[in-house]
Amino acid sequence: MTQPVQPIFILPEGTQRNSGKNAQRNNIMAAKLVAETVRTTLGPKGMDKMLVDSLGDVTVTNDGVTILEEMSIEHPTAKMIVEIARTQEDEVGDGTTTAVVIAGELLKKAEELLDMEIHPSVIVKGYRIAAEKAQVILNNISETVSEKDIELLKKIAATAMTGKGTGSNKDNLADIVVLSVLQVMDKENGLITIDKDDIKLEKKVGENIEETQLVQGIVLDKERVHSNMPKTVKNAKTALLDCPIEIKNTETDAKIQITDPSQMQAFLDMEEKMLKDMIDKIVSAGANVVFCQKGIDDIAQHFLAKKGIYAIRRVKKSDMEKLSKATNANIISNLDDLSQKDLGKAGIVHGKKIGDEEMTFVEECINPKAVTILIRGSTEHVIDEVNRAMTDSIGDVIAGLKIGKVVAGAGSTEIEVARNLRHYAESLSGREQLAVRAFAETMEIIPRTLAENSGLDPINVLTELKSAHDKGKKWAGIDVFSGKVIDAWKAGVIEPLKVKTQAISSASEVATMILRIDDVIASGPAEKHNIPMPETQEQ
Repeated sequence: MTQPVQPIFILPEGTQRNSGKNAQRNNIMAAKLVAETVRTTLGPKGMDKMLVDSLGDVTVTNDGVTILEEMSIEHPTAKMIVEIARTQEDEVGDGTTTAVVIAGELLKKAEELLDMEIHPSVIVKGYRIAAEKAQVILNNISETVSEKDIELLKKIAATAMTGKGTGSNKDNLADIVVLSVLQVMDKENGLITIDKDDIKLEKKVGENIEETQLVQGIVLDKERVHSNMPKTVKNAKTALLDCPIEIKNTETDAKIQITDPSQMQAFLDMEEKMLKDMIDKIVSAGANVVFCQKGIDDIAQHFLAKKGIYAIRRVKKSDMEKLSKATNANIISNLDDLSQKDLGKAGIVHGKKIGDEEMTFVEECINPKAVTILIRGSTEHVIDEVNRAMTDSIGDVIAGLKIGKVVAGAGSTEIEVARNLRHYAESLSGREQLAVRAFAETMEIIPRTLAENSGLDPINVLTELKSAHDKGKKWAGIDVFSGKVIDAWKAGVIEPLKVKTQAISSASEVATMILRIDDVIASGPAEKHNIPMPETQEQ
Protein backbone atom coordinates (compact mmCIF):
# COMPACT_ATOMS: atom_id res chain seq x y z
CA MET A 1 0.00 0.00 0.00
CA THR A 2 1.43 3.36 -1.12
CA GLN A 3 1.89 6.12 1.41
CA PRO A 4 -0.07 9.37 0.65
CA VAL A 5 2.28 12.14 -0.60
CA GLN A 6 2.63 14.92 1.95
CA PRO A 7 2.08 18.32 0.25
CA ILE A 8 4.99 20.76 0.66
CA PHE A 9 4.10 24.39 1.27
CA ILE A 10 6.91 26.85 0.49
CA LEU A 11 4.80 30.01 0.39
CA PRO A 12 2.73 31.45 3.22
CA GLU A 13 -1.03 31.05 3.27
CA GLY A 14 -2.92 33.63 1.23
CA THR A 15 -0.18 33.98 -1.41
CA GLN A 16 -1.49 34.24 -4.96
CA ARG A 17 0.56 32.77 -7.76
CA ASN A 18 0.21 33.00 -11.53
CA SER A 19 2.74 31.21 -13.69
CA GLY A 20 3.55 30.33 -17.31
CA LYS A 21 1.30 31.55 -20.11
CA ASN A 22 -1.39 32.58 -17.65
CA ALA A 23 0.96 35.11 -15.99
CA GLN A 24 2.08 36.46 -19.37
CA ARG A 25 -1.51 36.84 -20.59
CA ASN A 26 -2.53 38.72 -17.43
CA ASN A 27 0.46 41.06 -17.61
CA ILE A 28 -0.09 41.79 -21.30
CA MET A 29 -3.79 42.41 -20.68
CA ALA A 30 -3.03 44.95 -17.90
CA ALA A 31 -0.53 46.82 -20.10
CA LYS A 32 -2.95 46.85 -23.06
CA LEU A 33 -5.74 48.29 -20.89
CA VAL A 34 -3.51 51.15 -19.71
CA ALA A 35 -2.50 51.90 -23.31
CA GLU A 36 -6.16 51.83 -24.45
CA THR A 37 -7.07 54.33 -21.73
CA VAL A 38 -4.72 57.04 -23.01
CA ARG A 39 -4.83 56.08 -26.70
CA THR A 40 -7.95 58.15 -27.43
CA THR A 41 -6.14 61.33 -26.29
CA LEU A 42 -3.45 61.17 -29.03
CA GLY A 43 -3.24 63.85 -31.68
CA PRO A 44 -4.88 67.20 -32.45
CA LYS A 45 -8.33 65.62 -32.40
CA GLY A 46 -7.72 63.45 -29.33
CA MET A 47 -10.39 63.50 -26.64
CA ASP A 48 -9.96 64.64 -23.03
CA LYS A 49 -10.40 62.71 -19.78
CA MET A 50 -12.14 64.00 -16.69
CA LEU A 51 -10.46 62.67 -13.56
CA VAL A 52 -12.13 63.04 -10.17
CA ASP A 53 -10.03 62.25 -7.09
CA SER A 54 -11.20 61.02 -3.67
CA LEU A 55 -11.64 64.63 -2.48
CA GLY A 56 -13.82 65.52 -5.45
CA ASP A 57 -11.19 67.66 -7.20
CA VAL A 58 -11.64 67.58 -10.98
CA THR A 59 -8.87 67.49 -13.60
CA VAL A 60 -9.75 67.76 -17.30
CA THR A 61 -6.78 66.86 -19.52
CA ASN A 62 -5.43 64.85 -22.44
CA ASP A 63 -1.87 64.84 -21.10
CA GLY A 64 -0.80 61.18 -20.86
CA VAL A 65 1.32 61.35 -17.70
CA THR A 66 -1.27 63.44 -15.83
CA ILE A 67 -4.02 60.91 -16.65
CA LEU A 68 -1.96 57.90 -15.56
CA GLU A 69 -0.75 59.51 -12.32
CA GLU A 70 -4.23 60.68 -11.33
CA MET A 71 -5.74 57.23 -11.99
CA SER A 72 -4.11 55.63 -8.89
CA ILE A 73 -3.26 52.40 -10.74
CA GLU A 74 -2.81 49.32 -8.51
CA HIS A 75 -1.85 46.48 -10.88
CA PRO A 76 1.94 45.91 -10.67
CA THR A 77 2.40 45.52 -14.46
CA ALA A 78 0.22 48.54 -15.18
CA LYS A 79 2.44 50.53 -12.79
CA MET A 80 5.44 49.62 -14.97
CA ILE A 81 3.66 51.22 -17.94
CA VAL A 82 3.03 54.36 -15.87
CA GLU A 83 6.80 54.48 -15.23
CA ILE A 84 7.36 54.84 -19.00
CA ALA A 85 5.18 57.96 -19.03
CA ARG A 86 7.02 59.37 -16.01
CA THR A 87 10.45 58.78 -17.61
CA GLN A 88 9.30 60.34 -20.88
CA GLU A 89 7.99 63.38 -18.97
CA ASP A 90 11.25 63.79 -17.04
CA GLU A 91 13.54 63.25 -20.01
CA VAL A 92 11.70 65.20 -22.71
CA GLY A 93 8.50 66.67 -21.26
CA ASP A 94 6.32 65.40 -24.12
CA GLY A 95 5.41 62.21 -25.98
CA THR A 96 4.07 60.35 -22.92
CA THR A 97 0.99 59.06 -24.74
CA THR A 98 3.10 57.96 -27.72
CA ALA A 99 5.45 55.95 -25.48
CA VAL A 100 2.61 54.20 -23.62
CA VAL A 101 0.66 53.40 -26.82
CA ILE A 102 3.78 51.89 -28.46
CA ALA A 103 4.46 49.75 -25.35
CA GLY A 104 0.86 48.47 -25.33
CA GLU A 105 0.98 47.62 -29.04
CA LEU A 106 4.36 45.85 -28.72
CA LEU A 107 2.83 43.57 -26.09
CA LYS A 108 -0.30 43.02 -28.19
CA LYS A 109 1.86 41.90 -31.14
CA ALA A 110 3.95 39.75 -28.77
CA GLU A 111 0.75 37.97 -27.67
CA GLU A 112 0.09 36.99 -31.30
CA LEU A 113 3.63 35.60 -31.57
CA LEU A 114 3.21 33.68 -28.29
CA ASP A 115 0.06 32.07 -29.78
CA MET A 116 2.28 30.89 -32.66
CA GLU A 117 4.36 29.01 -30.04
CA ILE A 118 7.33 31.39 -30.37
CA HIS A 119 9.34 31.50 -27.15
CA PRO A 120 9.35 34.82 -25.20
CA SER A 121 13.20 34.90 -25.31
CA VAL A 122 13.10 34.90 -29.14
CA ILE A 123 10.56 37.76 -29.15
CA VAL A 124 12.67 39.72 -26.63
CA LYS A 125 15.79 39.28 -28.78
CA GLY A 126 13.92 40.38 -31.92
CA TYR A 127 12.47 43.43 -30.18
CA ARG A 128 15.90 44.48 -28.92
CA ILE A 129 17.41 44.18 -32.42
CA ALA A 130 14.50 46.19 -33.86
CA ALA A 131 14.72 48.90 -31.18
CA GLU A 132 18.44 49.40 -31.88
CA LYS A 133 17.83 49.52 -35.63
CA ALA A 134 14.93 52.00 -35.12
CA GLN A 135 17.32 54.38 -33.29
CA VAL A 136 19.74 54.24 -36.24
CA ILE A 137 16.91 54.86 -38.74
CA LEU A 138 15.62 57.83 -36.71
CA ASN A 139 19.08 59.43 -36.59
CA ASN A 140 19.50 58.93 -40.34
CA ILE A 141 16.20 60.53 -41.33
CA SER A 142 16.34 63.44 -38.84
CA GLU A 143 17.07 67.07 -39.79
CA THR A 144 19.27 69.54 -37.90
CA VAL A 145 18.08 72.55 -35.90
CA SER A 146 19.93 75.35 -34.08
CA GLU A 147 19.08 78.38 -31.97
CA LYS A 148 19.16 80.49 -35.18
CA ASP A 149 16.22 78.59 -36.72
CA ILE A 150 13.58 80.65 -34.90
CA GLU A 151 10.71 79.73 -37.24
CA LEU A 152 11.49 76.03 -36.96
CA LEU A 153 11.60 76.28 -33.15
CA LYS A 154 8.19 78.01 -33.18
CA LYS A 155 6.79 75.11 -35.23
CA ILE A 156 8.14 72.64 -32.63
CA ALA A 157 6.47 74.66 -29.85
CA ALA A 158 3.15 74.90 -31.73
CA THR A 159 3.13 71.16 -32.57
CA ALA A 160 3.58 70.25 -28.89
CA MET A 161 0.55 72.40 -27.96
CA THR A 162 -1.79 71.20 -30.70
CA GLY A 163 -4.96 69.68 -29.28
CA LYS A 164 -4.14 70.62 -25.69
CA GLY A 165 -6.74 73.27 -24.95
CA THR A 166 -4.72 76.17 -26.38
CA GLY A 167 -7.10 76.52 -29.34
CA SER A 168 -6.36 79.32 -31.79
CA ASN A 169 -3.79 80.91 -29.46
CA LYS A 170 -1.06 78.32 -30.03
CA ASP A 171 0.96 80.55 -32.40
CA ASN A 172 1.09 83.40 -29.88
CA LEU A 173 1.96 80.96 -27.07
CA ALA A 174 4.61 79.29 -29.28
CA ASP A 175 6.30 82.69 -29.77
CA ILE A 176 6.36 83.18 -25.99
CA VAL A 177 7.81 79.69 -25.40
CA VAL A 178 10.63 80.12 -27.96
CA LEU A 179 11.54 83.61 -26.67
CA SER A 180 11.65 82.36 -23.07
CA VAL A 181 13.83 79.32 -23.91
CA LEU A 182 16.29 81.37 -25.97
CA GLN A 183 16.47 83.95 -23.16
CA VAL A 184 17.56 81.44 -20.48
CA MET A 185 19.83 79.46 -22.83
CA ASP A 186 23.59 79.37 -22.27
CA LYS A 187 26.25 78.15 -24.65
CA GLU A 188 29.63 76.93 -23.44
CA ASN A 189 32.27 75.41 -25.75
CA GLY A 190 29.57 74.89 -28.39
CA LEU A 191 27.35 72.95 -25.97
CA ILE A 192 23.88 74.31 -25.24
CA THR A 193 22.72 74.23 -21.62
CA ILE A 194 19.15 75.09 -20.66
CA ASP A 195 17.47 74.57 -17.29
CA LYS A 196 13.71 74.56 -17.75
CA ASP A 197 13.31 75.52 -14.07
CA ASP A 198 14.63 78.96 -15.07
CA ILE A 199 11.32 79.53 -16.86
CA LYS A 200 8.74 80.20 -14.16
CA LEU A 201 5.11 79.48 -15.05
CA GLU A 202 2.81 81.67 -12.94
CA LYS A 203 -0.93 80.95 -13.28
CA LYS A 204 -3.63 83.55 -12.66
CA VAL A 205 -7.32 83.02 -13.36
CA GLY A 206 -8.99 85.83 -15.30
CA GLU A 207 -8.81 87.38 -18.79
CA ASN A 208 -8.41 85.12 -21.84
CA ILE A 209 -5.61 82.79 -22.92
CA GLU A 210 -4.35 85.43 -25.39
CA GLU A 211 -3.50 87.70 -22.44
CA THR A 212 -0.72 85.25 -21.47
CA GLN A 213 2.55 87.20 -21.48
CA LEU A 214 6.30 86.82 -21.17
CA VAL A 215 7.89 88.91 -18.42
CA GLN A 216 11.61 89.64 -18.81
CA GLY A 217 12.13 89.02 -15.12
CA ILE A 218 10.21 87.41 -12.27
CA VAL A 219 6.58 87.63 -11.17
CA LEU A 220 5.97 86.90 -7.48
CA ASP A 221 2.63 86.01 -5.93
CA LYS A 222 3.45 88.43 -3.06
CA GLU A 223 2.72 92.03 -2.11
CA ARG A 224 4.83 94.69 -0.37
CA VAL A 225 4.83 94.29 3.40
CA HIS A 226 3.80 97.88 4.25
CA SER A 227 1.19 100.11 2.63
CA ASN A 228 3.45 103.22 2.92
CA MET A 229 6.11 101.64 0.74
CA PRO A 230 6.29 102.92 -2.84
CA LYS A 231 4.12 101.00 -5.33
CA THR A 232 6.66 101.41 -8.12
CA VAL A 233 10.47 101.56 -8.02
CA LYS A 234 12.29 102.48 -11.23
CA ASN A 235 15.98 101.62 -11.75
CA ALA A 236 15.61 99.10 -8.95
CA LYS A 237 18.68 97.94 -7.03
CA THR A 238 17.62 94.62 -5.50
CA ALA A 239 18.97 93.03 -2.32
CA LEU A 240 18.29 89.31 -1.83
CA LEU A 241 18.42 88.34 1.84
CA ASP A 242 18.41 84.83 3.23
CA CYS A 243 18.32 86.16 6.80
CA PRO A 244 15.48 87.61 8.90
CA ILE A 245 15.18 91.38 9.45
CA GLU A 246 14.14 90.64 13.01
CA ILE A 247 15.75 90.37 16.46
CA LYS A 248 16.99 86.82 16.85
CA ASN A 249 15.66 84.71 19.68
CA THR A 250 18.33 83.15 21.84
CA GLU A 251 19.10 79.48 21.29
CA THR A 252 18.61 78.70 25.00
CA ASP A 253 15.72 79.81 27.18
CA ALA A 254 16.83 83.14 28.60
CA LYS A 255 15.14 84.95 31.50
CA ILE A 256 15.35 88.74 31.74
CA GLN A 257 14.39 90.35 35.03
CA ILE A 258 13.23 93.98 34.85
CA THR A 259 12.66 95.77 38.15
CA ASP A 260 12.18 99.31 36.85
CA PRO A 261 9.90 100.72 34.07
CA SER A 262 12.87 102.73 32.71
CA GLN A 263 14.77 99.45 32.19
CA MET A 264 11.84 98.20 30.15
CA GLN A 265 11.98 101.30 27.95
CA ALA A 266 15.75 100.96 27.55
CA PHE A 267 15.24 97.33 26.50
CA LEU A 268 12.67 98.33 23.84
CA ASP A 269 14.82 101.24 22.66
CA MET A 270 17.79 98.91 22.24
CA GLU A 271 15.65 96.48 20.20
CA GLU A 272 14.48 99.36 17.98
CA LYS A 273 18.06 100.62 17.54
CA MET A 274 19.21 97.14 16.47
CA LEU A 275 16.47 97.00 13.82
CA LYS A 276 17.30 100.55 12.68
CA ASP A 277 20.95 99.54 12.29
CA MET A 278 19.86 96.63 10.08
CA ILE A 279 17.87 98.97 7.83
CA ASP A 280 20.78 101.46 7.73
CA LYS A 281 23.03 98.66 6.39
CA ILE A 282 20.53 98.02 3.58
CA VAL A 283 20.29 101.77 2.81
CA SER A 284 24.07 102.30 2.89
CA ALA A 285 24.52 99.43 0.39
CA GLY A 286 22.26 101.42 -1.98
CA ALA A 287 19.33 98.98 -2.15
CA ASN A 288 15.83 100.30 -2.87
CA VAL A 289 14.11 96.89 -3.20
CA VAL A 290 14.47 94.05 -0.67
CA PHE A 291 13.44 90.42 -1.16
CA CYS A 292 13.66 88.54 2.12
CA GLN A 293 13.42 84.75 2.37
CA LYS A 294 12.60 85.00 6.10
CA GLY A 295 10.45 87.37 8.17
CA ILE A 296 10.55 91.18 8.49
CA ASP A 297 9.72 92.71 11.89
CA ASP A 298 6.83 95.25 12.08
CA ILE A 299 9.18 98.03 13.26
CA ALA A 300 11.65 97.14 10.48
CA GLN A 301 8.78 97.40 7.97
CA HIS A 302 8.08 100.93 9.23
CA PHE A 303 11.76 101.95 8.86
CA LEU A 304 11.94 100.46 5.35
CA ALA A 305 8.79 102.35 4.34
CA LYS A 306 10.26 105.63 5.69
CA LYS A 307 13.36 105.10 3.55
CA GLY A 308 11.18 104.49 0.45
CA ILE A 309 12.30 100.86 0.10
CA TYR A 310 9.99 98.27 -1.52
CA ALA A 311 10.18 95.04 0.54
CA ILE A 312 8.71 91.53 0.31
CA ARG A 313 9.09 88.80 2.92
CA ARG A 314 8.89 85.00 2.99
CA VAL A 315 9.93 84.58 -0.65
CA LYS A 316 10.34 80.92 -1.67
CA LYS A 317 13.91 79.60 -2.02
CA SER A 318 13.28 78.65 -5.66
CA ASP A 319 12.01 82.17 -6.39
CA MET A 320 15.06 83.67 -4.67
CA GLU A 321 17.33 81.66 -6.98
CA LYS A 322 15.34 82.81 -10.02
CA LEU A 323 15.53 86.44 -8.83
CA SER A 324 19.29 86.03 -8.50
CA LYS A 325 19.54 84.82 -12.12
CA ALA A 326 17.17 87.51 -13.41
CA THR A 327 18.64 90.55 -11.64
CA ASN A 328 22.23 89.23 -11.28
CA ALA A 329 22.17 89.77 -7.50
CA ASN A 330 23.92 87.66 -4.86
CA ILE A 331 21.85 85.98 -2.16
CA ILE A 332 23.21 87.22 1.19
CA SER A 333 22.93 85.18 4.40
CA ASN A 334 24.35 87.85 6.73
CA LEU A 335 23.36 91.53 6.62
CA ASP A 336 26.87 92.58 7.70
CA ASP A 337 28.20 91.22 4.39
CA LEU A 338 25.78 93.22 2.19
CA SER A 339 27.56 95.63 -0.14
CA GLN A 340 26.81 97.48 -3.36
CA LYS A 341 28.37 94.80 -5.56
CA ASP A 342 25.88 92.21 -4.20
CA LEU A 343 22.89 94.15 -5.49
CA GLY A 344 21.03 93.26 -8.65
CA LYS A 345 19.39 95.51 -11.23
CA ALA A 346 15.90 95.68 -12.68
CA GLY A 347 14.34 98.37 -14.85
CA ILE A 348 11.19 98.49 -12.74
CA VAL A 349 9.73 96.72 -9.70
CA HIS A 350 6.07 97.34 -9.09
CA GLY A 351 2.99 95.93 -7.40
CA LYS A 352 0.12 95.13 -9.72
CA LYS A 353 -3.35 93.81 -8.99
CA ILE A 354 -4.11 90.73 -11.07
CA GLY A 355 -7.68 89.59 -10.44
CA ASP A 356 -8.26 90.08 -6.74
CA GLU A 357 -4.64 89.58 -5.66
CA GLU A 358 -1.67 91.94 -5.49
CA MET A 359 1.42 90.59 -7.28
CA THR A 360 4.96 91.93 -7.62
CA PHE A 361 6.55 92.28 -11.05
CA VAL A 362 10.34 92.50 -11.35
CA GLU A 363 10.66 93.59 -14.98
CA GLU A 364 13.01 94.99 -17.61
CA CYS A 365 16.01 93.04 -16.31
CA ILE A 366 19.20 93.23 -18.39
CA ASN A 367 19.71 89.89 -20.16
CA PRO A 368 17.88 87.89 -17.45
CA LYS A 369 18.75 84.20 -17.13
CA ALA A 370 15.39 83.50 -15.50
CA VAL A 371 12.04 84.67 -16.89
CA THR A 372 8.34 84.28 -16.09
CA ILE A 373 5.41 83.32 -18.28
CA LEU A 374 2.22 84.70 -16.74
CA ILE A 375 -0.55 82.34 -17.87
CA ARG A 376 -4.09 83.66 -18.03
CA GLY A 377 -7.33 81.75 -18.60
CA SER A 378 -11.04 81.94 -17.92
CA THR A 379 -11.24 79.10 -15.35
CA GLU A 380 -8.94 77.02 -13.14
CA HIS A 381 -9.36 73.95 -15.40
CA VAL A 382 -8.54 75.90 -18.57
CA ILE A 383 -5.47 77.50 -17.02
CA ASP A 384 -4.18 74.13 -15.71
CA GLU A 385 -4.45 72.57 -19.17
CA VAL A 386 -2.69 75.57 -20.80
CA ASN A 387 0.02 75.22 -18.13
CA ARG A 388 0.49 71.54 -19.06
CA ALA A 389 0.60 72.44 -22.78
CA MET A 390 3.22 75.14 -22.13
CA THR A 391 5.31 72.72 -20.03
CA ASP A 392 5.29 70.15 -22.87
CA SER A 393 6.10 72.83 -25.42
CA ILE A 394 9.05 74.19 -23.39
CA GLY A 395 10.35 70.62 -22.97
CA ASP A 396 10.13 70.00 -26.73
CA VAL A 397 11.98 73.20 -27.71
CA ILE A 398 14.72 72.47 -25.14
CA ALA A 399 15.02 68.86 -26.36
CA GLY A 400 15.25 70.06 -29.97
CA LEU A 401 18.01 72.56 -29.16
CA LYS A 402 20.03 70.24 -26.89
CA ILE A 403 20.15 67.31 -29.34
CA GLY A 404 20.05 69.62 -32.38
CA LYS A 405 17.88 67.22 -34.38
CA VAL A 406 14.20 67.17 -35.32
CA VAL A 407 11.76 65.04 -37.32
CA ALA A 408 8.32 65.64 -38.80
CA GLY A 409 5.17 64.53 -36.98
CA ALA A 410 1.68 63.57 -38.21
CA GLY A 411 2.66 59.88 -38.21
CA SER A 412 5.27 60.37 -40.97
CA THR A 413 8.27 59.36 -38.85
CA GLU A 414 6.63 56.16 -37.58
CA ILE A 415 5.66 55.04 -41.11
CA GLU A 416 9.21 55.70 -42.35
CA VAL A 417 10.70 53.72 -39.42
CA ALA A 418 8.23 50.86 -40.06
CA ARG A 419 9.13 50.79 -43.80
CA ASN A 420 12.87 50.62 -43.07
CA LEU A 421 12.41 47.98 -40.36
CA ARG A 422 10.46 45.76 -42.78
CA HIS A 423 13.36 45.89 -45.26
CA TYR A 424 15.76 45.12 -42.43
CA ALA A 425 13.63 42.15 -41.24
CA GLU A 426 14.02 40.50 -44.66
CA SER A 427 17.78 40.37 -44.12
CA LEU A 428 17.33 38.29 -40.94
CA SER A 429 16.91 34.55 -40.71
CA GLY A 430 15.21 32.62 -37.97
CA ARG A 431 12.25 33.48 -35.81
CA GLU A 432 13.67 36.88 -34.74
CA GLN A 433 12.55 38.06 -38.20
CA LEU A 434 8.92 37.71 -37.07
CA ALA A 435 9.56 39.81 -33.94
CA VAL A 436 11.28 42.55 -35.97
CA ARG A 437 8.35 42.56 -38.38
CA ALA A 438 5.96 42.78 -35.42
CA PHE A 439 7.97 45.78 -34.14
CA ALA A 440 7.62 47.43 -37.56
CA GLU A 441 3.84 46.88 -37.53
CA THR A 442 3.73 48.32 -33.99
CA MET A 443 5.13 51.64 -35.22
CA GLU A 444 2.04 52.02 -37.43
CA ILE A 445 -0.18 52.27 -34.33
CA ILE A 446 0.60 56.01 -34.10
CA PRO A 447 -0.76 57.05 -37.55
CA ARG A 448 -3.55 54.48 -37.14
CA THR A 449 -4.57 56.05 -33.80
CA LEU A 450 -4.34 59.58 -35.24
CA ALA A 451 -6.76 58.49 -37.99
CA GLU A 452 -9.16 56.71 -35.61
CA ASN A 453 -9.25 59.66 -33.18
CA SER A 454 -10.15 61.94 -36.10
CA GLY A 455 -13.02 59.77 -37.37
CA LEU A 456 -11.09 58.66 -40.48
CA ASP A 457 -10.77 55.15 -41.93
CA PRO A 458 -7.43 53.88 -40.56
CA ILE A 459 -6.97 51.24 -43.31
CA ASN A 460 -7.36 53.79 -46.12
CA VAL A 461 -5.08 56.27 -44.34
CA LEU A 462 -2.32 53.68 -43.72
CA THR A 463 -2.50 52.43 -47.32
CA GLU A 464 -2.12 55.98 -48.69
CA LEU A 465 0.73 56.76 -46.27
CA LYS A 466 2.65 53.58 -47.14
CA SER A 467 2.23 54.28 -50.84
CA ALA A 468 3.59 57.84 -50.43
CA HIS A 469 6.59 56.61 -48.40
CA ASP A 470 7.36 53.90 -50.96
CA LYS A 471 7.62 56.72 -53.53
CA GLY A 472 10.36 58.33 -51.40
CA LYS A 473 8.25 60.94 -49.58
CA LYS A 474 9.78 60.44 -46.12
CA TRP A 475 7.73 63.20 -44.44
CA ALA A 476 4.33 62.11 -45.80
CA GLY A 477 1.90 62.31 -42.88
CA ILE A 478 -1.81 62.51 -42.20
CA ASP A 479 -3.69 65.82 -42.01
CA VAL A 480 -6.31 64.90 -39.42
CA PHE A 481 -8.48 67.90 -40.36
CA SER A 482 -8.81 67.18 -44.09
CA GLY A 483 -8.08 63.43 -44.03
CA LYS A 484 -5.50 63.86 -46.82
CA VAL A 485 -1.84 62.85 -46.96
CA ILE A 486 0.41 65.91 -46.63
CA ASP A 487 4.10 66.76 -46.36
CA ALA A 488 4.27 67.12 -42.57
CA TRP A 489 7.56 69.06 -42.73
CA LYS A 490 6.11 71.72 -45.07
CA ALA A 491 2.92 71.82 -42.97
CA GLY A 492 5.07 72.74 -39.95
CA VAL A 493 4.34 69.64 -37.85
CA ILE A 494 7.78 69.26 -36.29
CA GLU A 495 8.90 67.30 -33.21
CA PRO A 496 12.31 66.91 -31.54
CA LEU A 497 14.11 63.66 -32.35
CA LYS A 498 14.43 62.97 -28.60
CA VAL A 499 10.63 62.50 -28.28
CA LYS A 500 10.76 59.58 -30.72
CA THR A 501 14.04 57.98 -29.60
CA GLN A 502 13.08 58.10 -25.92
CA ALA A 503 9.55 56.78 -26.56
CA ILE A 504 10.81 53.81 -28.58
CA SER A 505 13.63 52.89 -26.17
CA SER A 506 11.40 53.18 -23.06
CA ALA A 507 8.51 51.26 -24.64
CA SER A 508 10.72 48.42 -25.94
CA GLU A 509 12.61 48.08 -22.64
CA VAL A 510 9.42 47.80 -20.58
CA ALA A 511 7.73 45.49 -23.12
CA THR A 512 10.72 43.10 -23.08
CA MET A 513 10.83 43.21 -19.26
CA ILE A 514 7.13 42.27 -19.05
CA LEU A 515 7.57 39.47 -21.63
CA ARG A 516 10.34 37.88 -19.57
CA ILE A 517 8.07 37.51 -16.52
CA ASP A 518 6.65 33.98 -16.35
CA ASP A 519 5.69 33.90 -12.68
CA VAL A 520 3.80 36.43 -10.56
CA ILE A 521 3.88 35.72 -6.82
CA ALA A 522 1.78 38.12 -4.77
CA SER A 523 2.01 37.94 -0.99
CA GLY A 524 -1.16 37.54 1.02
CA PRO A 525 -2.42 40.21 3.41
CA ALA A 526 -0.14 40.91 6.37
CA GLU A 527 -1.18 38.82 9.35
CA LYS A 528 -2.22 40.50 12.54
CA HIS A 529 -0.16 39.14 15.43
CA ASN A 530 -2.45 38.36 18.31
CA ILE A 531 -0.51 38.79 21.54
CA PRO A 532 -2.00 36.44 24.18
CA MET A 533 -3.18 38.18 27.32
CA PRO A 534 -1.65 36.93 30.60
CA GLU A 535 -4.02 34.63 32.48
CA THR A 536 -5.35 35.96 35.78
CA GLN A 537 -5.25 33.59 38.72
CA GLU A 538 -8.32 33.41 40.84
CA GLN A 539 -7.72 34.06 44.47
